[in-house]
Amino acid sequence: MNQQYVVGMDVGTTGAKAAVIRLDGQVVSEAYREYTCIYPRPNWVEQDVDLIVGKALECCREAVQKAKLDPAAISSVSFSTQRCCSIFVDARGGLVRPMISWQDNRAHEEVEEIAARIPAEEFYDITGMPLNTTWMVSKIMWVRKHEPENWQRVSKVVQLQDYALRTMGAEDWFDDVSDGGFYGLWDPYNFRWSGRLLSLLELDESLFPEPTASGTRVGSVSEAAAERCGLKAGTPLCVGAGDQNSAAVGAGIVHKGMLSVSLGTGGLAAAYLDQPFRDPNRKSMVDNHAVYGKWQLEGLQAGAAGVFRWFRDEIAALEKEAAGRDGKNVYERLNEMIKATPVGAKGLLLLPYFASATTPRWNPHARGTLLGLTFAHDRASLARCFMEGITMEVRDMVNSMVSAGITIDQARILGGATKSEIWNQMQADVYNRPVETLKFTDAAIMGAAIFAAVGVGAFEDIPEGAEAMVRVDRKYTPDPAAAGRYDEIYGLYCRTYEALEDRGIFRDLARLQGGY
Repeated sequence: MNQQYVVGMDVGTTGAKAAVIRLDGQVVSEAYREYTCIYPRPNWVEQDVDLIVGKALECCREAVQKAKLDPAAISSVSFSTQRCCSIFVDARGGLVRPMISWQDNRAHEEVEEIAARIPAEEFYDITGMPLNTTWMVSKIMWVRKHEPENWQRVSKVVQLQDYALRTMGAEDWFDDVSDGGFYGLWDPYNFRWSGRLLSLLELDESLFPEPTASGTRVGSVSEAAAERCGLKAGTPLCVGAGDQNSAAVGAGIVHKGMLSVSLGTGGLAAAYLDQPFRDPNRKSMVDNHAVYGKWQLEGLQAGAAGVFRWFRDEIAALEKEAAGRDGKNVYERLNEMIKATPVGAKGLLLLPYFASATTPRWNPHARGTLLGLTFAHDRASLARCFMEGITMEVRDMVNSMVSAGITIDQARILGGATKSEIWNQMQADVYNRPVETLKFTDAAIMGAAIFAAVGVGAFEDIPEGAEAMVRVDRKYTPDPAAAGRYDEIYGLYCRTYEALEDRGIFRDLARLQGGY
């Protein structure tokens, strides 16, 4: 093919990005837009899906303009999107209600209802997912129960990937296969909807989009979308993947023994599996890899860099204001403060459960907890404590995978957090294993670009595309002294969680917050 460029777009939880990328992995241009979530009540999280997809199209237009290319030189486009977002549409494709975010935990009663119909162990064995409020099925049941007038109008329940594709001009509703698991109704071992779960929960398969392999062409950019995104009308439109599945591909996690760790608004550890696998502890998630016919073992973190962003906005207001005056990045200042603070943050400990505890705890009632404050602590101590606490929760995920029998030979760390060298080294120390960073840290966008290229035949398959386009940057090895100190802190982290949970503190706090 003559064209050597593709566009990858990532529609995340708090920001959208787009990049024009060459088929050798060189990023030509990129653009970013930020937005927020809506919090109607404690534990409820919603978003305006038209707003956030619109921001992605704005990014695409800006990236194409920055690239100074004839749009005809761009051979195809694909998406990476936040997963597990429940979008309810009517027969005409119009929105019935605001999108319910993956971070939303309102449907705990519906989870109890599911558990009354099928044991949690059997639910896991079918879906590869621990029964939890995160998955879409509980939110679907919540809308059916609490918003009957809206439910009567619902024709399809789709995810953000599907909505973005349709907005761009896709011919129907298509959901990438790797996203199917996040409905909580998908059988990832047989690549189909679970008839047993659909029957038990009184749902029909026609309610959902068509499961389609990543890297499949499903239409062309429409005239209306072309005006908004800057691409040429008729540009091939290819199925992408959920952000973490896309990021795994964009990090080159396409062979056995490889692990990616992504710290975005949420966090995720993902290991490639070439054989079907069920976690004997039923703690980690098993979904389909973006490489069709393969699997991915995941640990999910509901609040990761999003928790550090909260610290930036709510606690580090002075640093943020000063950075704005000086025209500097506030994170650079925070990194300097953290580097000057000893390992362990002078004895502070954070449980970063701002949006519940997911892998391996799976506790919707868990809440963020800061422990150990004295008059000797300052904002620098707090900054380091927040960064360490977020990283400790990732260690929880990695430990869960290893205890389930997964071998991890190689780890690559992803996301905006890798711009911080102190955080990169901290991850090597906390996990006590070497980690690698990437030349292009937005691996989800790179994954989308790979899908776009595969969809028009630039590569034979996704692994070939990853081999050609993914580039490693630096390697960080653990510092033995820091790793030993973090072993001690991790033990305290686990005991603190267990003490609060065993005494019912988390549940009582969640009940108290429910009254506001």
